[in-house]
Amino acid sequence: MSRKPAVGRKRSGHRPAKAVSPGSKPGKTPNGEIRQSVQWVDVDEENDGQRVDNFLMSRLRGVPKSIVYRIIRKGEVRVNKGRVKPDTRLKSGDQVRIPPVTQKEKATQPKPGDRVQGVVEAAVVFENEQMLVVNKPSGIAVHGGSGLSFGLIEVLRSARPEARFLELVHRLDRDTSGLVMIAKKRSALRFLQDELRHKRIRKYYHALVAGVWPEKLSRVEEPLLRYEMPNGERRVKISSEGKPSLTMYRRLSVFEGYSLVEASPVTGRTHQIRVHCASSGYPIAGDDKYMDDASQKAFRAVGGQRLMLHARALEFRLPGSEEAMRLEAPYDEAFAAVLSTLTTRSTGSNQ
Repeated sequence: MSRKPAVGRKRSGHRPAKAVSPGSKPGKTPNGEIRQSVQWVDVDEENDGQRVDNFLMSRLRGVPKSIVYRIIRKGEVRVNKGRVKPDTRLKSGDQVRIPPVTQKEKATQPKPGDRVQGVVEAAVVFENEQMLVVNKPSGIAVHGGSGLSFGLIEVLRSARPEARFLELVHRLDRDTSGLVMIAKKRSALRFLQDELRHKRIRKYYHALVAGVWPEKLSRVEEPLLRYEMPNGERRVKISSEGKPSLTMYRRLSVFEGYSLVEASPVTGRTHQIRVHCASSGYPIAGDDKYMDDASQKAFRAVGGQRLMLHARALEFRLPGSEEAMRLEAPYDEAFAAVLSTLTTRSTGSNQ
């Protein structure tokens, strides 16, 4: 059973960092670049502990890293009127001087439409002042790039223009559906990412695989190596040169020609569950990267339209209170429809 605490969708009442820019107002250069004047920024609790270089890069979007490090090295960046190094940690209440710099004007990006914003907002399964969790639909990337104008995080930012901070805690493949955590505060992001690094967050996926998964096959531990195809497409393969990778498995159901399994990755490599399933001889249905064409055709014959991998549940501690939490996400219509078809077919063949 999923657990959804009765909490309202509260907006953070935290005041943004105060910035005072004496002198001339920012203006455009003939090349369309924006010339900023000197800024004095008061560090708030959300930036407490952040490195100076990362603090600057988050505020100076479009400015090359080389310039950021140059203005620090030359002493143009001051904290409480003193010189600093790139790895100097800021404290709440510090005052940072940011010298005049030229930023590239951001190109106008297509704005996510009201429909996709509504779909994503409706997919929020949990939210408090620290974070939110979304049941990401299959087919939506977690972020824009690689030819995509926007992804899940850009849609959320567009739907919530008043939100000062929204950052992905972790990622899912574009075609994988299910639970994704988004931090609403930098402190929450640091906490959750530290929990991930120490393997204190448990993720449970449901995958429909081709074939009858052996009950005794409860773990797959194979090193994974990322590589590029001649066309530039990224793939992953089993290789002794790869990174250590471990996935725990549990068979849930058996259908005619397919099995539903629960996969819990101990490590977090790219395409880990997909490659571990395929290398074991049981590729995930609908996987156009690691499933052969004949199996794909057979899957489409039963109505398959998507990668049958779903981030079903998360177990984690809430930032701040550290209360233990378990959340579950229902399947979407396409996933549920395939399981229904296979159940009917298996029941009919046993009569």
